[in-house]
Amino acid sequence: MPCAHTADLTGEEPAPATPEGCAGCLELGVRWVHLRMCVACGNVGCCDSSPYRHAETHFRESGHPVMRSYERGEGWRWCYLDRALV
Repeated sequence: MPCAHTADLTGEEPAPATPEGCAGCLELGVRWVHLRMCVACGNVGCCDSSPYRHAETHFRESGHPVMRSYERGEGWRWCYLDRALV
C-alpha cells in the first residue's frame, strides 16, 4: 500500500533550517552519521544510526512523518509512520 502521508505535502520543500548539519548535534558538539531533513518544515536531524537520533525525535515531537536524505547525491524519502521508503 502506498504511503498516504506524502499526500499531505504540498508544493516545494522548505529550505533546510540548519544547512550546516543536525541542529541537535551541533548544539551538543557531537558528530552525526547521516543527515535527514523534514520535508514539512526543513528541520535537519541525524539518522537512526547516529547516537542521538534527532530526526526521529523531531518526528515524535512534531508529528511530521516524512523525512528525506540530506546527503549529497541522495534523494530518497522515509515515512516514520509507515516505516517505508516513499
